[in-house]
Amino acid sequence: MKRRSLLAGLGGIALAAPAVHTASAQAITLNGASQFNDDHAFTKSMVRFEERVKALYGKPINFVLHKNSALGLEKQYFEYMAQGRAVDYAIVSPAHMSTFSRAAPFIDAPFLFSDLGHWNKVLDADMFKPVADEVAQRARVMLVGYAGGGVRNIFANKVVRNMAELRGLKVRVQGAPIWSRTFSAVGMSPTVIAYNEVYNAIQNNVIEAGENEAAGVEQMRFFEVAPNLIMTQHAITIRPLCFSSATFARLPDDLKAAVMQAGKEAGAYGRQVESGEDEQKLVALESAGRLRRIAFDGRAEMKRLVDPVMATYAREIGAEAILGRINGLVS
Repeated sequence: MKRRSLLAGLGGIALAAPAVHTASAQAITLNGASQFNDDHAFTKSMVRFEERVKALYGKPINFVLHKNSALGLEKQYFEYMAQGRAVDYAIVSPAHMSTFSRAAPFIDAPFLFSDLGHWNKVLDADMFKPVADEVAQRARVMLVGYAGGGVRNIFANKVVRNMAELRGLKVRVQGAPIWSRTFSAVGMSPTVIAYNEVYNAIQNNVIEAGENEAAGVEQMRFFEVAPNLIMTQHAITIRPLCFSSATFARLPDDLKAAVMQAGKEAGAYGRQVESGEDEQKLVALESAGRLRRIAFDGRAEMKRLVDPVMATYAREIGAEAILGRINGLVS
């Protein structure tokens, strides 16, 4: 059987073909993608995934990790994996899965978790398995592990300390509708803008703010145009480590087992890295005079306004039982 070669163009960049298992002695190659450099928690998690697959599989296998957005952004990575081309594995925000699965953004919705202890309990209980099953069925992308752990706050070009000052804030949100609905419910003016355009949008006064965890604020240098970090603590990230079902189907059984086990291990490692680095990054940025944390006294009121929106959203996507179980856990 001849090895297939599939190339696709992205802005003039040739995209590598997905892995294809052959009967020859030639090693399988898996292609990964990251928007970030070696220092980012997502990239570190995918490197750990590679290391663990190699160790568990114990046979020749090649990994190529395309970093620094060389193959585009997470939305494109997910589309490529769904199509079975170019990207075999990547960490992707659940918001970028909404085209394929209405339930996917629920994994990462605002005010879903009270704190890191609550977040860890939810993940340890595998409460999002029904959502992962839907994504696998409709998008043909497997969620093999869960990284994340960064606490998301609002970075802004002005100081915001309370709900009155928050009202009307022009803020960039992720593309999944739940983000616009929840941020509108608390009185902000949300708009969807591509992640790589946020810096210029704030610089040019198109928007006043965005929201992200410390790693993203640091990596994208958002502090240069929005140095005020409003401590809303409105979300704790879950970033699934995704794997193309089309690629997975072509792998030998022992490599499939290695991928599944390595995904769980790499996700757990990524959570440890990002949650541990979050405070360190903020302290370093503050010490260097690049940003200042602004205490915010309206988190409880934000959650009160968002809770009905989340309940309605859960009903719409059939996730009422999941939301009930999450709310029933004590952190």
